[in-house]
Parts: sequence; C-alpha cells; structure tokens
Amino acid sequence: MRVGASRRTTLVSAAFPVLAASALWLTACAKTTQDKTADSTSASTGQGAGAAACPTDNGGITLPPGFCATVFADSIGHARHIAVAENGDVYINTWSGKYYTGPVHPGGFIVALRDTNNDGKADLVKRFGTTSGAKSEGGTGLAIYHGAVYAEEGDTITKRIVRYALARDSLGPSTAQPEIIVDGLPGSGEHPMHPFAIDANGNMYIDVATATNSCQVKNRTAGSQGHKPCAELQTRGGLWKYNANKTNQRFSAAGRYATGIRNGEGIALDGSGQLYSTQHGRDQLVEMFPKLYSVEQGQNQPSEELLRIEEGGDYGWPYCYHDYAQGKLVQAPEYGGDGKAVGDCATRKEPVAYFPAHWAPNGLVFYNGAQFPAQYKGGALIAFHGSWNRAPGPQGGYKVVFLPFSGGNPTDPAKFETFADGFVGGPVGVDATDRAKHRPVSLAVAPDGSLFITDDRGGRVWKVVYRGAAK
Repeated sequence: MRVGASRRTTLVSAAFPVLAASALWLTACAKTTQDKTADSTSASTGQGAGAAACPTDNGGITLPPGFCATVFADSIGHARHIAVAENGDVYINTWSGKYYTGPVHPGGFIVALRDTNNDGKADLVKRFGTTSGAKSEGGTGLAIYHGAVYAEEGDTITKRIVRYALARDSLGPSTAQPEIIVDGLPGSGEHPMHPFAIDANGNMYIDVATATNSCQVKNRTAGSQGHKPCAELQTRGGLWKYNANKTNQRFSAAGRYATGIRNGEGIALDGSGQLYSTQHGRDQLVEMFPKLYSVEQGQNQPSEELLRIEEGGDYGWPYCYHDYAQGKLVQAPEYGGDGKAVGDCATRKEPVAYFPAHWAPNGLVFYNGAQFPAQYKGGALIAFHGSWNRAPGPQGGYKVVFLPFSGGNPTDPAKFETFADGFVGGPVGVDATDRAKHRPVSLAVAPDGSLFITDDRGGRVWKVVYRGAAK
C-alpha cells in the first residue's frame, strides 16, 4: 500500500480540541471470520450470544460480544503509534506534513494521556517534543523502554529516533531536550515513516521503508523495468538494528538486519521475544503491466503480509510479491514475472500469514494480557489503515483483525477474525479513503490487559475492555 506525496487522495486534518467526549458504549456485534475465498459471520468463540451490554455505542465501532470500548481521547491530531507505560499512562506520536491537509495541531507532536479516575477516558493531557514551528513533522514510531519515551521525529529530508526520560510521577519528560539515539534516517520518498520496536535487551529494530513502489527505472511508469540490482536495498526496504541504550548513532547501510521489506509499519515482539513485522504489498500491477494482469487482479493482488523476522532474512521486495490466490511468492513483472513464474523467489522467505490486497497493515501487537478470553492469548492483533487503490471495486481494510496463534504459529495463515470494525462510519465503498471518519493505525496492550487503538483521520483513541458474558 502506497502512502506517498502523489497518492490519489489525501487525509483530512484532525480537529483541534483535545480529549474525548463522554464514554461511549453499546452491545457489540458479532465477530466475523474471513479467509482468502469468502467472508462469513460467526459467533465469537466461547462467549455466546448473551454478552453483557455496553452502556453506549463503543465510540462508533463494533466489537465481538462481551467487549466494550470508550473514547479515551479525541481530536488529538494525526495519531500514529502508541505505547502504554507500566502505570497506565498512554503516549502517542502524531504526524503531519505532506500526507495530511489542513493546519497542524498546536503544541508538541507527542501526546501523553492519563485517566485519573479509571472511567476509561483520559482527563489529563500533556504535549511535548518538537513542534511545527521548529520545522518538524512529528513522526510515526514510538516506544517506551526503561522509563523513557523513544520517538521518531524529523522533516522531509531526515528523521531521527530520540529519547525523552520521563520525570517520576509526571506525564512529561524530565528535560525539554531529548537525547538523539539514531540520526540520519531517510525522510524522502514514498514511505518516510520509521516505526520501531525495542526488545528486552535494548535492541531497537527500525523500519526503513522504500522510496519507490517497485524499484522501477522510472517509478510508477507503465512498462518500466526494475533496476538490476535494486540499489535502493542498500539503505531502504528493510529493518535496521541499533542499540536503544546508546546515543548519537548514525544510520548507515551497515545496520541492516533484514531486507526485502517494502513497508513494515507494524513491528512487534511476541511473548517469547520473536520479532515480527507486517508488510504493505506493492501497488499497481495492472496499471504498470496491463497485458499481464486484469483489473480484478489489480484489485486483489498482491497480499498484505505478516513476516517472522530473522537476521539476514530476505523477504522478496522488489523482485517478488506474494500472490494472494496462489498463497506463495512469485516473480514481480519488473523482473520477468508473469503472475505464475516463481524463479528466485523460491529462495526468499515466505510470510507466516497473509491478508487481502492493499488493506495497509499499520499496527501489530501480540496479546499477552490477562483480561481477554483465553483464545486471544498469544495471538496477533493487526490494525489495517485501509486501501486507496481497489477501485473500481469497494475499498478494503479499515478494521482491526485477530490472527489466532498456536504453538508459535498462526493456526491458519489465510484465516483471521474481524475484531473491531465500523471505523469508516458507513459502508466501505469506492470512496472510503476520502469519506472515512476514522482510520485505525496502531495498537497497544496496557498492563491491565485492555487494548488501545489509534486513528490518524479523526485523532481518536479507543480503550477496549472485556466485560464478559451477561449473567
């Protein structure tokens, strides 16, 4: 999924007032299960039809029976990635710039939120970090590690990961100026965002996504072949590894940890410490090579992916893409592919799970909390931002899905359950990208086991809890 300056549509600016309206609750609707051939609706496993009712409408979204949501905060800006501290304080990075129209939210791009009376709504807010007045655009990536907030910031030329030590018992940092952890991350091209994850040993894994769609000699030009080799892979299109405990590191090709990842916006560690990343599949197969692909194939190819990341792993881009119908990697047309040939793609690493085309998987978290029912334990929740290029058919995504795991692997690589839906605010039609009220971006599990969801269209944050079946 492409999110570049030349995208066909732009995202609407979030409104400025901070914090949510009163708590919103309602009886949630049934979970849906989807595989690669059809949609079907089924009751949520182990919960039954008699789930406890939620007081109002869940902030406009639908959830499986027994789950309820409050609007934790609203209109905070273009809310991107989120993390929750051990004391329950919530931190969110916000982003502006060429991807969004309208004025920038005043104050710092990092938003800190606290719920002091445990009603599911933040009543304290603090903004810190760089501002638009300092020629910053904010950023996407954010994590909490050893009592500090790590966040991406920068402009259209270069990005950096910085660290703000948090003051004890305070929402904000102990000093106004952060420490630079990694500087010189590329800020140009179609995918300048840098999500990241930090493991228990302080290893920081940063997404350095591609500047182009498919490494063509002439980007997004019909019939243009791919660069051979794709030199872009030296400094883009993969995950880079740095030390979260070390300051003033500089981005370089030497830090590359895994390659062939076009846009890995959702990065997370499972309960064992295994690293995973989502991948946005490439765009415009039919527009670039109309003699090889039908309009229907353009809508439904290639897959979005969940990758199990291994050091030195090659996940295929730009030479390969994952064919949703065949369930495997095939050669890209820029490199001699015809939609069937596999060639060297047989040596690249396949995803552990795959999803419908162009849905844009922006957020990933593994559920290891104690609040949700047992079937969620160890499984993955993925936030799909939503497509822009499935026309003339309806757009897709704009939801949070649950992927069950068993024994360290998805129970089925092509099957998942819809967990949260309704973000668009109506039917998901051809114009959903322009009309959507909300677009889910990131997910975080709080110490109490509740789930937070961010939205960069309306600037809303939901807190999802499990209330259980009706008595």
